[in-house]
Amino acid sequence: MFSLPDLGWNPALEEAFAPFRAEGLVPARVAIQHPKLYTLYAERRELLARVSGRFRHGSRSVADFPVTGDWVAIRPRPAEGTATIHAVLPRRSRFTRKSPGDATEEQILAANVDTVFLVMGLDGNYNPRRLERYLALAWESGAAPVVLLTKPDLCPDAEERKRTTERLGVPVLVVSPKHGEGFEGLTHYLVPGKTLALLGSSGVGKSTLVNRLLGEERLATRPVRESDDRGRHTTTHRELIVLPGGSLVIDTPGLREIQLWESADVDGAFARVTNLAEACRFTDCGHDTEPGCAVTGAIAEGSLDPAQLASYQKLKKEQEHLHVLRDLRAQLDQKRKWKSITRLAKRHKPRE
Repeated sequence: MFSLPDLGWNPALEEAFAPFRAEGLVPARVAIQHPKLYTLYAERRELLARVSGRFRHGSRSVADFPVTGDWVAIRPRPAEGTATIHAVLPRRSRFTRKSPGDATEEQILAANVDTVFLVMGLDGNYNPRRLERYLALAWESGAAPVVLLTKPDLCPDAEERKRTTERLGVPVLVVSPKHGEGFEGLTHYLVPGKTLALLGSSGVGKSTLVNRLLGEERLATRPVRESDDRGRHTTTHRELIVLPGGSLVIDTPGLREIQLWESADVDGAFARVTNLAEACRFTDCGHDTEPGCAVTGAIAEGSLDPAQLASYQKLKKEQEHLHVLRDLRAQLDQKRKWKSITRLAKRHKPRE
């Protein structure tokens, strides 16, 4: 098994852990997040763990619970191969989105990641607008985003799409996990003790890429449907994997939807638009029909894709809508709280 430094432990983490060590707890890293259970990598051992009752009752939301990549403070029971999680160490990065469906809750997909590989196929999966959503979350996460374009053998204009994607202002690599091509570009990111995360739709080659890096077929893979190029989920959970060279990678299930959380950095994902907006005549320019708009001016001269502006405005409105919903929910929760307090006060009012 692995030592703590193998898993990315460093002096900064040791300093943050000092209060927990004084309580007799030991550090571990979350390798797999199961429903209500966690597989942990501790010093030279693997443990199955649950959170303590005190942790559960003290948590304000699901975002407080451990996720794959987290460092946690545990009390192990080596003879049983189990442990209890008492705390989560502060996250230096986290990739987060709005929970799928109607709930207005934050869902953290992975934590303590150094580089986020945003994986997109050059077949029918290629979608610059979806990639902009990924980037809005990646820029806010604290991890450095890199785009991996896969399946170049299925795209006659792979280099043109690479150049188009590079306009988003992030590193772009073209790789073929199936044939093992283009992997030399990944060497810069495969640093011992550093953690990568793979995010993207099903069927883009994430698990195949991890198998190539491992040098063995450890993760199951399935082909995409020929009828519509849509992937079929093979990875069913997020898993932290230690690669032979010492770097770590978090493989994730394919994302069916990527709704923005209110902290998403939309401006960071659209640096070209926001940089142009600084030259607009009006500080509150809506980039529509206002005179002196540098953004619409760039569109008129052909240096900015109008679809990119439309995507930017759509994501900003989506984020504002979520903020309104969150405020409304907070107001309703506060109203229910005061109604409950009022009922209790009336119930316990002293008789005259």
